[in-house]
Amino acid sequence: MPIGPPDRAGHPRALPWLIVPLEWASAGLMLVIMALLLTAVLSRYLFSSPIVWIDEIVSMSFIWLCMMGTALAMHRNEHLRLGLFVDQLSGTVHATVRAFALCAMLAFLIVLLPSACEYAQQEWLIRTPALDLPNTFRVAAIPFGFAAMLLIVLAYAVRTVPAKVLLGTAAVVIAVVAALYGARPALAALGNWSMLIFLVGVVLLCLLAGVPIAFCFGLGAIGQLAFTTQVPLLIVVGRMDEGMSSLILVSVPIFVLLGCILDATGMGKAIVEFLGALIGHLKAGMSYVLLGSLFIVSGISGSKVSDMATVAPALFPEMKRRGNKPGEMVALLATGAAMADTVPPSIVLIVLGSVAGVSIAGLFQSGFVVALVLLLSLMALARWKARNERAPHRRRASPKVIGQSLLVAAPALLLPFLIRSAVGGGVATATEVSTIAVLYALLTGQVMYGGIGARRFYAMLVETVALSGAILLILGAASALSWTITQSGIVQQLSPWMTAIPGGQMAFLALTMVLFLVLGCLLEGLPAVLLLAPIMYPMARKLGIHDVHYSMVIVCAMNVGLMMPPIGVGFYIACRIGEVKPDEALRSIWPYLLALLAGVVVIAAVPGISTLALKG
Repeated sequence: MPIGPPDRAGHPRALPWLIVPLEWASAGLMLVIMALLLTAVLSRYLFSSPIVWIDEIVSMSFIWLCMMGTALAMHRNEHLRLGLFVDQLSGTVHATVRAFALCAMLAFLIVLLPSACEYAQQEWLIRTPALDLPNTFRVAAIPFGFAAMLLIVLAYAVRTVPAKVLLGTAAVVIAVVAALYGARPALAALGNWSMLIFLVGVVLLCLLAGVPIAFCFGLGAIGQLAFTTQVPLLIVVGRMDEGMSSLILVSVPIFVLLGCILDATGMGKAIVEFLGALIGHLKAGMSYVLLGSLFIVSGISGSKVSDMATVAPALFPEMKRRGNKPGEMVALLATGAAMADTVPPSIVLIVLGSVAGVSIAGLFQSGFVVALVLLLSLMALARWKARNERAPHRRRASPKVIGQSLLVAAPALLLPFLIRSAVGGGVATATEVSTIAVLYALLTGQVMYGGIGARRFYAMLVETVALSGAILLILGAASALSWTITQSGIVQQLSPWMTAIPGGQMAFLALTMVLFLVLGCLLEGLPAVLLLAPIMYPMARKLGIHDVHYSMVIVCAMNVGLMMPPIGVGFYIACRIGEVKPDEALRSIWPYLLALLAGVVVIAAVPGISTLALKG
């Protein structure tokens, strides 16, 4: 997916006095958070003496990490945006749309910065229970992050957009805002119909213009509240704070770092080589290796992009040598990554559990089984397509070779099962397990896979913070937008209609699948989940649908949409990683998408699949 401002904001000479200290501070803060979490785990489980103040320090550090990450993501061009339409433009039109996107981002930051400062000031009266510190120390990160992003966007706009175009576009935006402000009484009189203007029109317009998704959600919430209600914008900041501050979410950057370590140390390549030695000689064997590698590797990284980037370079040369078509390989890579997205420690499942209030342990247990069902459906199709395949080009590996590759891969193979069993069994939380997993991966990588140099590890820390900041800003903005929708009462109005549709549970699940297929194409997975989860789950609960079962249907449908051309951005990411033109993979991917979709339908129709692994 195209990300960040319309062109690259990051530049080695852009605001070095701000960016360099931010990178050092964020990398150091990441290490501090992991050290504190590891200390908490050791004190609790080894010495039976929990340190109660650690959670408070981690909470404070985490929000600062998030907001520094948002600024770094802006500088590094890593904020998620929909670039499919704006990237087709050229000349004056492209420059004008780019200027509009920048003005929209500036408007968001300029409007919310005073409210963020006021919010931080008000939090001075709230004290933390263990250390008795003012909560301002924590939430001051929000205005700091907004101010840093404002400086970065301004510097980028001045440097890259012609002054005439920028000033002209800014004047138009200001005029539109002034007109909307003058029309406040008329807009308020529209009632919930005003949501079509702000929560649909504004958000959609900004998305098409290439405004980062988090800013689109935030502008929709700001517009609805500022022009149709008397609710202060302080609420938007408060909802963003709440959306980004859950301790469950601390595991997100740590699992992102784990994925970076997996790629850097070659642990993923060791898994691929072992599976190749074990089953690569079979008919459709390399397809099995590709799918199996994605299934296992996703149990370490939690990120689809990281999974594909780890597996493809290790397998594609051998698959090409055996006569596999590049389009077919990329189709299998894309759908395999979609299949494996529910394997613990899925970042999507962690965020979904936080937003919807669903047990992370339950989601992890169920996600493994659901991914296994989808894996079997893809393997069955791969075997059927290879029915006329000639004798394999590679002989069966000897037991000695298999044993040697297993010995090398064993430490890496052990990690995903440790993560799943520890969280699913209730031994430790996802956050605690993520910290232990990073330490394990670092030590194992150092001893068995060559290790990671200090400079590279520092770069990985900065990359992790930036990517996590981009993810968590979307989470905060989506929380504000969801709250705005909920407070309008429209959910209560829609709920009786949605829960009374003919067909009951199955009809509602079918509607959910279609909705998330479409949104998975347009918004990428995470934003769609964040926006709609608080709205859809109450309706599903009214119909008696199990939370974990509904979560699996949502995530699986969303992942199919993510890989569905011509819009699904995951498809293009897979093509880029596999170095294959989208046209080559376009025809090949549809049978695999249909196999995935058939698996999702089975999962939706048979709740027992999703709840099979749940205890009690």
